[in-house]
Amino acid sequence: MFAIRIDVRITHNAGAAELSNERDSVLHSWCVQADWQAPTIVGGHGARLRAADGREYLDMSSLAECSNLGHQHPAVVAAIRDQAERLCFVTSAWGAQPRADLAEALLEKSGFENGRVFFTLGGADANEHALKFARQASGRPRGRVIARERSYHGASYFCMALSGDSRTQHQADPRHWGVCHVPPPYAYRCPWNSDNDEECGRKAVAAVEQCIDELGADAVAAVMMEVNAGTNGIVAPDNYWPGLREVTRARNVYLIADEVMSGFGRCGEWFAWQRYGEAGKPDLMTLAKGLTGGHLPLGAVVLSSAVAARLEHEMLYTGLTYCGHPLSCAAGLAAVRAYEDEKLIERSRRLGARMFAELQSLQQRHPLIGDVRGGHGLFAVVELVSDRQARTPLAPWPQTPPALSALVRQAMSENVSFAVRGNLILLAPPLVIDERDLADALALLDRLLGEMEAA
Repeated sequence: MFAIRIDVRITHNAGAAELSNERDSVLHSWCVQADWQAPTIVGGHGARLRAADGREYLDMSSLAECSNLGHQHPAVVAAIRDQAERLCFVTSAWGAQPRADLAEALLEKSGFENGRVFFTLGGADANEHALKFARQASGRPRGRVIARERSYHGASYFCMALSGDSRTQHQADPRHWGVCHVPPPYAYRCPWNSDNDEECGRKAVAAVEQCIDELGADAVAAVMMEVNAGTNGIVAPDNYWPGLREVTRARNVYLIADEVMSGFGRCGEWFAWQRYGEAGKPDLMTLAKGLTGGHLPLGAVVLSSAVAARLEHEMLYTGLTYCGHPLSCAAGLAAVRAYEDEKLIERSRRLGARMFAELQSLQQRHPLIGDVRGGHGLFAVVELVSDRQARTPLAPWPQTPPALSALVRQAMSENVSFAVRGNLILLAPPLVIDERDLADALALLDRLLGEMEAA
């Protein structure tokens, strides 16, 4: 589930070996096809990608915020190889040990005792299935769903309806899909003109509460929200998620945590909602990306015991040929063990705090930086402005300012890949990134921002 457009067009002596015929044969997502041009990647290690021309690029976005374990993690690659030699595929009509083992590991890490796991191919179909289950378990097969503006849940039609994303609004009518949108908890540009984070969070929760009450709680099946990291660049105030949990629980409405980007250490916890303890525990959560560290496609819906119990004796009218694919589940299980054995959740928390502190220092030096947010793990957002006092964006959302695109190209020419969207720089390096590499990348960003201001 990837929604960042990264302009990686660079100018250098590109040999014929660098570009494959993919340029003329593949449809690429989130870009104008005639504009697509990128190095062909042939390998990687740690936080680095290796191109066909021999150049290496430091990955400061974990590609699509999915390569949390870095590239070609040895333990995950070995697990895939071992599983392929024993059993590549069997449908979910049959049992498969890696599927069972991974489900148990996810239930244990999430604290969803006696819950269940439904495996999908990625984040979008995980989100769709979570809502199917919420509607069935609630007894509201056409129950309304509340999501928020400036959110992203995938690019299938239902997920485009769920997403408050300006790029896809013309493709899917939320009302047709039973979706209602509420304003986001965007404290830097608060929809209620509040200059206080806590107040903005409280009013954002009140908007959800009002929406449920106006629709009638008996007509609402679920509230689905991103917990923290996402390509929309919004990091909610601390009181937002616990407030959502309180409001939905009081009205008997399921709360679904979209953890596709924020899970598996990205925000300093196994799952971002865990920062709030039991007070933030959702009824369902969706996973993908970091679930295998991007090594193989896999998504999941994790259901609490209460939701699972309601489905236990009912026919589940859904399915995917490849749900719980043994190879992918073996990769997922190896990934979970790697996060645990290498203490990467704790490492993300520690390095994330250091990265955030350095970005705050950059904010003091560069008038271009209007806001820095995140910092709970190795995820942070830098929002650029032309006037810090007035908070004037460099370009209207979601346009990317030409100067920021130029910064990305310059960084690529110096072998560092940054992700941007609109006026935002989204920093989400692999959790295994070398500390020296992280420091060097931030120093490069410091210099390039200075050059951008001078120009």
